[in-house]
Amino acid sequence: MPIATVNPANGETLKTYEAMGEEEIERRLQLAEATFRTYRTTSFADRARLLIRAADLLDADAEDVARVMTTEMGKPIKQARAEAAKCAKAMRWYAERAEGLLADEEPADSDVKDSGASRVRVRYRPLGPVLAVMPWNFPLWQVIRFAAPALMAGNVGLLKHASNVPQTALYLEDLFHRAGYPEGCFQTLLIGAGQVDDILRDERVKAATLTGSEPAGRAVAATCGEMIKKTVLELGGSDPYVVMPSADLDRAAQIAVTARVQNNGQSCIAAKRFIVHTDVYDAFAQRFVDRMKALVVGDPMRDETEVGPLSSEQGRTDLEELVDDAKRSGATVLCGGHELRRPELPGWYYPPTVLADITREMRIHREEAFGPVATLYRAADLDEAVLIANDSPFGLSSNVWTRDEAEVDRFVRDLEAGSVYVNGMTASHPAFPFGGVKRSGYGRELSGHGIREFCNITTVWQGA
Repeated sequence: MPIATVNPANGETLKTYEAMGEEEIERRLQLAEATFRTYRTTSFADRARLLIRAADLLDADAEDVARVMTTEMGKPIKQARAEAAKCAKAMRWYAERAEGLLADEEPADSDVKDSGASRVRVRYRPLGPVLAVMPWNFPLWQVIRFAAPALMAGNVGLLKHASNVPQTALYLEDLFHRAGYPEGCFQTLLIGAGQVDDILRDERVKAATLTGSEPAGRAVAATCGEMIKKTVLELGGSDPYVVMPSADLDRAAQIAVTARVQNNGQSCIAAKRFIVHTDVYDAFAQRFVDRMKALVVGDPMRDETEVGPLSSEQGRTDLEELVDDAKRSGATVLCGGHELRRPELPGWYYPPTVLADITREMRIHREEAFGPVATLYRAADLDEAVLIANDSPFGLSSNVWTRDEAEVDRFVRDLEAGSVYVNGMTASHPAFPFGGVKRSGYGRELSGHGIREFCNITTVWQGA
């Protein structure tokens, strides 16, 4: 993929960039290593001051950077503004809390005495330069949720962003530069995917984090495994959204639409598989389909738009193939379907779509649908709902709608996912750990768990 801004609303190429050569990459790696030696010794107060300054600048830039994100990957402009605000909030959250999250820990006195020590501490120390390989779908948030905790922990960051959001990637480097961070604390590497492996193998890069596709995650994990380097992976998701008879159906259907089409349906944590108890299946399906049909599809720069274009022509083709395969295998199209794409829209649009009568043989049952396509399942009881929900290679998050506390307990116990959201939709928050199981990856971002992922957890034992 060329490094370029291509507006998905009309297919127009706006800017192109040359990939960095070996000399420039080497210069930046040297700078990252040198900067880390001094930045790691700075105080939490100094790091917090810099991060808060960056958050203030981001707030001031919010409208401009929102328009850049929408231009590069097509998210509705209101959602882009919300993404910028969320990033500034997370930066302030870590600035205010990092020192406490990484405070020295002291074991119980009895254990200290039993070890023969006079004092034992557990200290969190930074690792060094961390490479972040980030996706286009939340081009600001995905980076900030890595960068804010990493910088507050004393690490320095190297960003390899998706090739279709280069302006957002360059903005991020400029943001931290304007905030006063030492040169080399956060650098954007305009490189292609084929250049990542050599950087991962460089001894100066101490760890890596990736949010993206399963194949990309496998490649990064394989290289880092060979080099014995720490990784955190957040990969695909095909989250279940379970509706039981006691649920508030109107509310569940309303939230279901948002949960499916947020970010034009291009979100790993979007609800994708809607599993509904047979007693309320028809009532829920009617509400859900009616709301999906009513969504406003159009120019993402307009405030009233609810669903914009997919990020690329290939992304739309991939989605079409999943829907075609399901239809050939007997799926019922309750609304949408690409044959109904509005011809007056020149970009890579896809209509909100709901498919029913899904079977295990269909690709869409096993693969992630990255776009505004929902699949409906009928479950005879709670046991079958759990079986359907877990019948996926992914395990990122899950959503459950029920007023029955016994059912809540059962879902929390048995659902194979990194999160369980009850009577609401999955959303990331800086205070809560975020990540998945199975092929959705490993490790956690955000919260205290996330900031400690790229720390050297050091035992300090002192004798009498």
